[in-house]
Amino acid sequence: MKIISSIEELNTIYGAGLSPASVTKVTKQLTPLYREMIEISPFAALATVGPEGLDCSPRGDLGGVVRVADDETLHLPDWRGNNRVDSLSNIVRDPRLALMFLIPGSNTTMRINGRGVVSNDETLLSSFEMCGKHPRTVVVISIDEVYFQCARAVMRAELWNGEHFADPAKLPTPGQMLKAATGDFDQETYDREWPGRAAKTMW
Repeated sequence: MKIISSIEELNTIYGAGLSPASVTKVTKQLTPLYREMIEISPFAALATVGPEGLDCSPRGDLGGVVRVADDETLHLPDWRGNNRVDSLSNIVRDPRLALMFLIPGSNTTMRINGRGVVSNDETLLSSFEMCGKHPRTVVVISIDEVYFQCARAVMRAELWNGEHFADPAKLPTPGQMLKAATGDFDQETYDREWPGRAAKTMW
């Protein structure tokens, strides 16, 4: 297999020139319209890096996955999960991170590159209270650059076209995947109890 190993080779294939829009769309802080897009997004993928390598984690919250503190700062609450804390462990040791926001129904995605710190400030945590509970930490994100992404990938995938949605009944269940990974696992009990357990521990 032929491997491309230099920027020069890449430029030979793709060309070194960028369209003006690809450059001018990048800003160092939120514009009013960028802010509007990010505030409405209920889902983002959070990418981080640490000594063990890379991590990409899904984050979601109805009504907005992040809170815009100001045009250069976002707050991302860390709600209940599996307690692996891979992303948080990475951020504590290396603040670099990236976010990609999806907006159901829109082919336009938003991207942010920046730096984060993990805070357990009580006032900040209590400001995110939901159903009497609050996140254990909040990632405070300083924006380095923000821009919208070309819509072609979402358009090619027809991501929001219900005719192409997968049938959950034909997909492996979490219990089945756990059993396949571990060999000895009670998949039936796990799959039966998981929906109720998740509903009780959403926040």
